[in-house]
Amino acid sequence: MNILGTLAFDIAIAVIVGIAVAAVIIYAGLKKMGASKLKAIEEEQKGQIESAKREAENVVKAAHIEAGEVTLRKKEEFTNEVNQVRAELREAEKRLSKREDLVNNQVEQLDQKEKELKSLQKGIDKQQSYLAEKDKQLSALLIQQKNELLKISAMDSESAKNLLLKRLEDECEHEMSVVIQRKLEEAKEMADQKSREIISSAIQRYAAEQTCEVTVSTVDIPNDDMKGRIIGREGRNIRAFEKATGVDVIVDDTPGVIVVSGFDPVRREVARLSMEKLIQDGRIHPARIEELVEQVREEVKQKVMQVGKAATVEADIRGLNNKIVYTLGTLEFRTSYGQNVLRHSLEVAFLAQVMADELGLDGTIARRAGFLHDIGKAMDHEVEGGHPAIGANFLKRYSESPIIINAVEGHHGDVPPDNPYTPLIAAADAISASRPGARRETLERYIKRLEKLEEIARSFKGVENCYAIQAGREIRVIVDANKIDDDSATKIARDIAKKIEDEMTYPGEIKVTLLREVRCVEYAR
Repeated sequence: MNILGTLAFDIAIAVIVGIAVAAVIIYAGLKKMGASKLKAIEEEQKGQIESAKREAENVVKAAHIEAGEVTLRKKEEFTNEVNQVRAELREAEKRLSKREDLVNNQVEQLDQKEKELKSLQKGIDKQQSYLAEKDKQLSALLIQQKNELLKISAMDSESAKNLLLKRLEDECEHEMSVVIQRKLEEAKEMADQKSREIISSAIQRYAAEQTCEVTVSTVDIPNDDMKGRIIGREGRNIRAFEKATGVDVIVDDTPGVIVVSGFDPVRREVARLSMEKLIQDGRIHPARIEELVEQVREEVKQKVMQVGKAATVEADIRGLNNKIVYTLGTLEFRTSYGQNVLRHSLEVAFLAQVMADELGLDGTIARRAGFLHDIGKAMDHEVEGGHPAIGANFLKRYSESPIIINAVEGHHGDVPPDNPYTPLIAAADAISASRPGARRETLERYIKRLEKLEEIARSFKGVENCYAIQAGREIRVIVDANKIDDDSATKIARDIAKKIEDEMTYPGEIKVTLLREVRCVEYAR
């Protein structure tokens, strides 16, 4: 038993010693492995540090490059901004220079007007001095005559006073008549000059186009076979079209076209567009005609309203009733001697405003009156009477001011003017109608007008010959100097002008120049 116990104890001791030795061996192995791992970790850390340094250097380089690019970009932006500011400064300098030139011109004009005023003032002062001197002379003469009358006729003071006053009154009236006549002549010369300046300024400031629009009343067709389709069986298509549109369709032997005729310009436009769409569609029968005409009529109404609104915006006219705006829009399809009436109304509006501003009148009123002056032409095919009266009656229904109504009704002299705007509109209307290129005539009508002018001039006694010149805007009349004296020549020229006004219709005005020449020929032999 003791032997077994001793053996067990020895075995336990051996096991413990083995475990201890194993532990020492394991510790030594672990320590050796830890040293190698620590060394590997240190090397790895060194590599990471080197890599981090290289990356940091790359980041710094990239940052330097990016900073350089940003600097260049900012520099370019700054340079562009500086150039832009310099350009704006140069532009502002140019504008200031122009304004300075304008101010200098205005200063020169003011100086010139000041000189003229000073000259006029000197003339007035001289006239006052002259009148004062005359007054003194008259007073001295009055005293002298009073004394002489008292001495010679032994009149009483009251009778002598009345006689002298009567004589003085007669002398003053004579001198006043002379002065008034001279001042009237000066005022007339100044008025003629001022009116020419105002009209020329208005024409120069409003430079409108010289070409005039023409209302198209013909429709092109692809071939003559289309004429038969338009007419239809026994004429049913053309009758349906004329009934739906209210116009006449003329299909003759003219190749490639048919003619749409009618007094109402809007109906004529509806018919023209409807015919073009029918030809394009190809389906031409009464039901389709009525449907298409109604559709086109609505489109034209919208177009007319848009045209009227655009014209009011262009003329800067406000507060017009929609019915007036629509009526003005229909003038787009109306022409007078080839001149579009709506464009003519805009021209008259702008010309009237320019002249009103020059005369110190209200340009807004003048522009409104000029814009509405020919509105009666949109209805003169439906209502009897001249377009001035028709337009005035139409505007009365929409509460236009009496000034506008009088200007519309009196711009052709049908009624006397009751305000300064009426003759202004008449003048602007004549300028717009008579400027070169505004209106046109057919050759036949042009020749007839020239022949009529010469025929009227030859109808007067004593006229030897006459010539219509300047496209019929002037007629030169040559009379026999042995039969017509100077006074009669003036009367004949006035009578010729009056007869032309009564018997002819023409745009603008016609100048009558009468020539009376006396030639004396002698020969020395």
